[in-house]
Amino acid sequence: MPPTSQRPQMRTKRVIAQTKFETISVLRNGEQLLLSLILPLGMLIFLAKAPLLSGLGIVGPGADPLTVALPGALSLCLASTAFTGQAIATAFDRRYGVLRQLATTPLGTNGLILGKLGAVVAVVVIQFILAFAIAVGLGFNSPVNPLALILTTLLGTAALLSLGLLMAGTVRAEATLAGANLIWVLMAGVGGLVIAHPGEWGTVVGYLPSGALGDAMRAAVGGAGFDIKALIVLLVWGLLGTFAARRWFRFE
Repeated sequence: MPPTSQRPQMRTKRVIAQTKFETISVLRNGEQLLLSLILPLGMLIFLAKAPLLSGLGIVGPGADPLTVALPGALSLCLASTAFTGQAIATAFDRRYGVLRQLATTPLGTNGLILGKLGAVVAVVVIQFILAFAIAVGLGFNSPVNPLALILTTLLGTAALLSLGLLMAGTVRAEATLAGANLIWVLMAGVGGLVIAHPGEWGTVVGYLPSGALGDAMRAAVGGAGFDIKALIVLLVWGLLGTFAARRWFRFE
């Protein structure tokens, strides 16, 4: 048995190894790659080049559509990886008994969750680098608040990942596959993730994780500020999702 002083170091190595495994699994999975990279980045290019945003009156005449397209793409990237991708992958790992086996190894339950969180952060960083590179190539030169962007990313990841794991740990794999994809479409279309919605519906979705993430991201990228209300909403959803996942998540 290793000395007590070496145990934290060994746990850290196990978590890092699991993070690498989870990250490589995402990047090698064609379906997750489509969901996490190709669709959000394709949407970024489409919204930046097509006259859709100006035609709908979302951006004014002469305004830069990238101030809406880029934060929308970043939010969609994060939701694809932290919620939909992890919910589906974890649900099928649970179905095939992978989670049950990993939970009984020295990695443990907490190590497994930390490994998944680390993988999400790693993939999101790659997504954000590519999205910003494409946006700059398309002419994006609006202000960005790095601290607000980091805080939004962390709170958004915590909220959506916890809810994704809650779904994966309580619902059958096939139902999770259908439900997670449907929720992704709803978040992107009417959930405030990509564009802000006016009126009463905008007020409602502002209190949902997708709407709060979209609002906070639009404030950080293009607005160069903090949307305090949206950040608080994300924090509350993250705490509720984490509590619920720890309470009801089943490994088999």
